[in-house]
Amino acid sequence: MTHPRQLDVLVSGLLFFDVAFSGLDHAPQPGTEVWTSAMASGPGGIANFAFTLSRLGLRTGLAAAFGDDPLGGYCWQLLADGEGVDLTLSRRFPGWATPTTVSLAYQGDRALITHGAAPPMAADEMIGDPPPAKAAIVHLELEPVAWPLRTGGLVFADVGWDPSGQWSRAMLDQLAACHAFTPNAHEGMSYTRTGTPEAAVRSLAELVPLAVVTCGGDGALAIDSATGETARVPGLPVEIADPTGAGDVFGAALVAATLAGRPLVERLRFANLAAALSVQRVGGAVSAPRRDELDHWWQHLTDPDLRRDYAFLKEL
Repeated sequence: MTHPRQLDVLVSGLLFFDVAFSGLDHAPQPGTEVWTSAMASGPGGIANFAFTLSRLGLRTGLAAAFGDDPLGGYCWQLLADGEGVDLTLSRRFPGWATPTTVSLAYQGDRALITHGAAPPMAADEMIGDPPPAKAAIVHLELEPVAWPLRTGGLVFADVGWDPSGQWSRAMLDQLAACHAFTPNAHEGMSYTRTGTPEAAVRSLAELVPLAVVTCGGDGALAIDSATGETARVPGLPVEIADPTGAGDVFGAALVAATLAGRPLVERLRFANLAAALSVQRVGGAVSAPRRDELDHWWQHLTDPDLRRDYAFLKEL
């Protein structure tokens, strides 16, 4: 297989077609119909990372399964033609339906309803011999995958909700091959059997060079064992329309800032800003900010403390 261009980042995972509804006051009640004030649709899941990375100017490749159905075709076109994501390593599978998620945003959070089946082909088989990349993003599963190491780049690991509630520590065994791990506070505390985000990030820092725990509107904290840096940054005060995909946007922006060689506190602030801009719009991937939006935010920033903290944006 030939690869048309050198990649900055290669990402692989489960792709969804997302439908997001915002403006709900409360969860829908049985036997009622609720009208919302806003909605959006588009690729979701691993596509959240691909959208964000591409919009931040990184040459991004995506290896994912797409259904050979209208939803899969729409997602493929939006990623390839709309965002310039390299889909050389992705495949469309006849007879397999693109997984679908409905997101209902209310009271500052969201609930998800998902339907789908496992992809017909495993990631390692789909990717084969990947092209070189500066970084790889992998979604951890109980069955380890080998492709990220073959890119030769830094491996950033993410993890999802465990519907079994077991939060098996065997998942963390895979961190030995990773550069970074970026769970949210609930995931981090559950996997490490700790009671606070601070304890979780300290525990994870013993397993992976860059441990990051995100805390939603409360910001994020991290330990970079490779550089000896520790940092904690608060969240940015914004009006939340829909938090769908915000953690993925954070993770992608963290990768971008890491590849730019920024200090840890700046990496967290950059990722925080990208996530904060995304939650003000409805949808996951489609709400990811572009570089000009980051510049617009900086140019119109009047708070002197934030202007000092985010002065590095001028260099980026």
